[in-house]
Amino acid sequence: MDGRCAVETCAEFGFARTSCTPRIRCGFGTDVLLCTGSDEAYVFSTQERKLKAVLQCPDPVSDLVVSHDKQRLYVACRSGVYCVSSELLLSRVKGSPADASSGPSELKISSESLVIAEEGVLSLLLVGSVLVTLSQRDASWMLALYKSSNYEKLSSFSQVSGDVNSEETKTEIRRSPVLICVHSRDATPSSSSSNSSSDEAPSQGHFHLDPFLFKLLFGVDIALAKSPVILCGLPDGCVCFVPLLLPGSRLRVLHSLEQPVVFVGSSGPGRCLVAVGELGRVVLMKADKGGSAEGRGNVLIEGCVPGPVVCGCVDKNIVYYSTGSDLLLLDISEGKSGEEGQGKDEETRRKMDAALQSPTSLNVCRVVALAPPTCNTAAPGVVELLGLSVRGQLQRMRLPVRTEDSRLSSGSDSQVGRSVRDLLSSIGDVCERASVLKTSIKSKNQILQHLNQVLNISFLLMAGANGAEPPPLQENPIRCRASTSWSRLLQEDSLTLTCVLDNSSAYVLERGWTLSITVFPLCPPPSAGGENLSANFSFPFQSLHPGETLDVSLPLAAAGESSFPVTVSCSLLFSLASLLGEEAANLPALQSSCISLPLNTLTVDWLHALQVSSPKAVQEKITPHATDAIEAFLRSHRIRCGGNAEGGGEGGLKYSASVRVSAELLRDTLMVVKSSHLDPAGTKTAPENVCLSLLEWLLSEGPGGVTTGQKGDQIPMRGSVVHAQSLNRHAVKLTAKEVNVGVEESLNTVEVQVHSSSIAAVCGLHHAVLRRVQTLLQRAPERAASTKRVQSLGLREALRRAEHLLQQIQQSRVSGVFSGGASTEQMSRTLLDVYRELRENPLLII
Repeated sequence: MDGRCAVETCAEFGFARTSCTPRIRCGFGTDVLLCTGSDEAYVFSTQERKLKAVLQCPDPVSDLVVSHDKQRLYVACRSGVYCVSSELLLSRVKGSPADASSGPSELKISSESLVIAEEGVLSLLLVGSVLVTLSQRDASWMLALYKSSNYEKLSSFSQVSGDVNSEETKTEIRRSPVLICVHSRDATPSSSSSNSSSDEAPSQGHFHLDPFLFKLLFGVDIALAKSPVILCGLPDGCVCFVPLLLPGSRLRVLHSLEQPVVFVGSSGPGRCLVAVGELGRVVLMKADKGGSAEGRGNVLIEGCVPGPVVCGCVDKNIVYYSTGSDLLLLDISEGKSGEEGQGKDEETRRKMDAALQSPTSLNVCRVVALAPPTCNTAAPGVVELLGLSVRGQLQRMRLPVRTEDSRLSSGSDSQVGRSVRDLLSSIGDVCERASVLKTSIKSKNQILQHLNQVLNISFLLMAGANGAEPPPLQENPIRCRASTSWSRLLQEDSLTLTCVLDNSSAYVLERGWTLSITVFPLCPPPSAGGENLSANFSFPFQSLHPGETLDVSLPLAAAGESSFPVTVSCSLLFSLASLLGEEAANLPALQSSCISLPLNTLTVDWLHALQVSSPKAVQEKITPHATDAIEAFLRSHRIRCGGNAEGGGEGGLKYSASVRVSAELLRDTLMVVKSSHLDPAGTKTAPENVCLSLLEWLLSEGPGGVTTGQKGDQIPMRGSVVHAQSLNRHAVKLTAKEVNVGVEESLNTVEVQVHSSSIAAVCGLHHAVLRRVQTLLQRAPERAASTKRVQSLGLREALRRAEHLLQQIQQSRVSGVFSGGASTEQMSRTLLDVYRELRENPLLII
């Protein structure tokens, strides 16, 4: 571009900062109309270079528009739209005194000129016989259409805005919306279009687009209807459109700049629609006509120019915009290229990017409003712009002539800069970075999937813990069950517990999970001295799919130990460090972070720890554990002589306890499955021998998910008698026999007796039998009691025994106090007799 931009001040209006954006509009002939946001509007003659008239309005003026026939002037104010006749305005100007050069004529607009009573109108546009208004209503924008003949409201459209002026900010300067009309170049002139034909320059606010681009942007229906389209750029960044002649249309969003819209227009040939935002974002919408018909479409080029953008306008392929500190020129022409199809599209995009990065400065500052440029007839090729400065000065800016050399120079500089940028951007291996990014995304997706599985499992297991009642064991989708078995290692017998983790849920237990088992005795022995005897075992595993099980074994006790029963607490631990894998090594605080989810609690009692065998085998098994040959000889001698040795045979089983259960209850609960060739699945029937079935059930099954390692039919029995060795190496005998209870009304019962030379074994086995009988009571069908008398007799006898035993206990305590602790052995013997009496005379369980 040769020469400098010449600036000439035409008039001064004393512009004061107000809430509306100042505007310069085309007026009557060579006159221009100005509104600065105050309650005055101005008519300035560019030919005579003087201010001709001042319009005094009731409210601040936001916009002005002249009718196509130049007969009416519409003024948008806060209270509505006013109409002023051009005849009245011209007559007032012609009727001014001879010394009119001293000042412009003034015309006061009264309320009689109000034609549209709509508050908050910020923009006006006249499209043929339709007057379009854009106003602000609380949290939305309202686009209304009126007939210009009788001002009848035709339709209205609303758009919710994300940037609405509040009551507190009405005094601040806010961006006014942009309102234009876009026509297709193949549309014939009608009453709804501009008076100018498609070949002539469009009037202000009206633009023409290439038919192909028009169809791509707004749709086939609008293009076939050849309807003008109203475009409005809102302060919230949305560019919305609505067709004028298509019934049932609605206001739709064409694009969002995500910043206040300053200007919307099209290039001279109509091959590009331009939208400019306040922060410098520029959007160019072009039509791609190259390639096959299927590949044709609109090309959207987005970029940024130095901002902020205060105002702008377009002339042919040049966009003029002001940043407040400078006036810049942006060339959006496509240039000449021999390429076709996709190559041409990429070349156009590169040229646009280069043009956006390097606009041309015109060295004019503080411009806040621009009018469309005009060509100077006296100097062909010279372009003139009218602008309004921040001080209220109307300036005429004459731009120097643009030559082809300057364009080539600018193009070569842009090409060099683009080559440098391409060279810098190509440093580094893009493929490798993309591969690393892809791997990172895949890893994060796997972590999220793993975390989702962990959360689902956590919610599943915590549902029962947070409820009022935990679900039964068989209903837990993830649970533990166990079985006991004896093994011999290094001439030492030990009890082994095999725990089975059963995953019946729909989720996979992936890496990071650990099965934690804690074993602790319910009643620690006195020798422990308050020491914590619990033991913890951890079993990490990699994966456990639905339907699979995990078997783990752990030592429970060695032969000779008597700290039974024990509680086995099962839980699942998840390490948070396993989510990140190798990356967790960089986070030391995450190594010890884990979550614990309780599963269920199992109890292993004395019945689980019994070693069942024949009486002779029991005796042979007990004898080798003597500490030396002399002790073994003495024990065997006492057994032959019928003494009460603790570890001897049946003659030494001096402690016993019994439990009586209704035979009818046992027949209802201990059902036997019998199968035949007609019914392979089998049917449940009552057992033939109730005593034998009860002993088999006691020794093979257990409550709470713990079973023994031997089946009922594999247990060696002699009639209804079971011989075994207890955990503390003492002989144990279990018997079951049928007895009748009652005098007047007898009841058939089964009495289970426990005999042993160890009182600890008797107590533990008696407690274990009672626990199993409790599970039978839970499974028994409900029925009315028919033996009330028998049970009442038993209660009376039990009460009498309890009173007698209470007296014995009180007497032993009194004697112990007065004797000063010398009769401790006598007190222990008395308590032992009381305990034995309680065990040998039980209540009947029916």
